[in-house]
Amino acid sequence: MFPGLPRRTSVLVAALSLVVTRLSCSSLSAPDIPHIAAFFGTKTRYEEVNPQLLRDVFSVNRSVLRPPASERCTPVHLTAVIRHGSRYPTVKNIQRIQRLSELVRREAAGGSGGAAQWLQDIQSHWEMWYTEDMDGQLVMKGRDDLRWLARRLALLFPSLLSEENVARVSLRSSSKHRCVSSVEAFQDGLQEHWRQPVHDGQYSHQVDDQLMRFFERCRGYVEGVEKNRTALLEVEKFKHGKEMEAVRRRALNEDCPCVRPVDLVEAAFFLCSYELSIKSLHSPWCFLFDEDDAKVLEYKSDLKQYWKRSHGHVISGLSSCPLFHHVFRTLDKAGRPRRSVTSHPASILVGHAETLLPLLSLLGLYKDQTPPTADNYRTQHGRSFRSGLIVPYAANLLFVLYDCQRGPRLQLLINESPVRFPGLETEDAPLYRDVRATYRHLLDGCDFERECEGRPVGRGPNTEL
Repeated sequence: MFPGLPRRTSVLVAALSLVVTRLSCSSLSAPDIPHIAAFFGTKTRYEEVNPQLLRDVFSVNRSVLRPPASERCTPVHLTAVIRHGSRYPTVKNIQRIQRLSELVRREAAGGSGGAAQWLQDIQSHWEMWYTEDMDGQLVMKGRDDLRWLARRLALLFPSLLSEENVARVSLRSSSKHRCVSSVEAFQDGLQEHWRQPVHDGQYSHQVDDQLMRFFERCRGYVEGVEKNRTALLEVEKFKHGKEMEAVRRRALNEDCPCVRPVDLVEAAFFLCSYELSIKSLHSPWCFLFDEDDAKVLEYKSDLKQYWKRSHGHVISGLSSCPLFHHVFRTLDKAGRPRRSVTSHPASILVGHAETLLPLLSLLGLYKDQTPPTADNYRTQHGRSFRSGLIVPYAANLLFVLYDCQRGPRLQLLINESPVRFPGLETEDAPLYRDVRATYRHLLDGCDFERECEGRPVGRGPNTEL
């Protein structure tokens, strides 16, 4: 260790020296995309799921639409549940980053010798620029995420998102600023696609937290999971387990495993993810982690999403009953033989990762036979529940309703790729009546008031991911 430095600061200095060493060895050949970019969990860029978009943001593969070739089918409705685009960190993570930055600045200014030089080197490659007033707001790249998605969907569904239909598209959003900005950017994208004039402040959408932030109103969820200290026991166990300890030792200093600044380790990991998603930068902090480290940190994130928002607790999925019923009521209306001329060709619903994950769980998707726990990391490498692949920024769940010769059919796409309904795995676009039969128990039940213990509750604590 370095003489005269407090032990905790010495650990940070050792971390920084490792960053600079890896940076100096790798900077000349460093790719534009960090080697760990696919392991950022809910902070993953959409392009990591669809890498072809790095070459062409309007790349569309029409073969993903798969009604049966033996029938004549026409798309008649699209319902899209979409996560907001790339955003700034929330205050909690900005405060972590500030702590890291302050330590770097203080020790670089007051130190001497090799340790100070290492700190000065990292300062020369990275500057603190995050402020608390950014607090989770949508960034320019996030607006692009939604603009580009809108234009790709217009290419994929030209009859539904046609020029004359743009004004008839139903749009709803969470009240959070990043979601409102995202739904506005989606409208910009449609208008740009059809070369219509884009007028700031003239957006048409409805703010609907009952649909898009249902988790705040469900007392069974708020009390049973959100405020229940034992609900995330697997996350806490893994946080203090051998895999995370190994990451700390490798990333900080193998000679001092007794010091456990896990929040600073994660702050550096978050810095790598944020600077990629916000500015498309390969941050020097990325070099602190190898792929094995990143997989462990991703697993910790996935444990949190699984046990807080997904299959870990049944009430998490049931809390999305209002959104589930809204989707199927919309599809029912669109599938009627004599559709009203006032019906919507598309319904766009913009929310959060916390909006999509419970709904996907309720639908029975991404449920591995063996749930992820603190003790089975080594056997979970092939798991389907990887939040970065399911709900990256701008994630989308698309319900495509077709009018076919044998009757209406429904296809499901997730992040613009086809996914088959559980229990209906033999067809990409099964008959809509068969989908309804599969989910009959939820369509006839899944009563929000009953499942959430009698009455809605007020807004709970900030639970953003």
